[in-house]
Amino acid sequence: MRATAPAALQKKWQELIRQQEQSKLSVSAFCRAQGFSDQTFYNWRKRLAADEPVRFALVEANASGTDRLAPLELILASGDRLRIAPGTDAATLRAVLNVLRER
Repeated sequence: MRATAPAALQKKWQELIRQQEQSKLSVSAFCRAQGFSDQTFYNWRKRLAADEPVRFALVEANASGTDRLAPLELILASGDRLRIAPGTDAATLRAVLNVLRER
């Protein structure tokens, strides 16, 4: 099990990740300008993302159950919509979400 980093270090990396997202620079360009490796950045981003709780909200429920084959639609913080077809395997969904997180 990985030890928890000191709060000040976590806060520093949260701020760096926020700055990179707002800068519109690629991760590589941002890391070069800041003087650390891409891998360090990605490790911290992954580590801090794992600490965030996953939040779900039930928007609408069909009591009749007739829409069981309807796709699930996620609206991401960016405003993008992701429609997930019934039967989509977890590995594919994980890969798509990882790509979207890196944008």
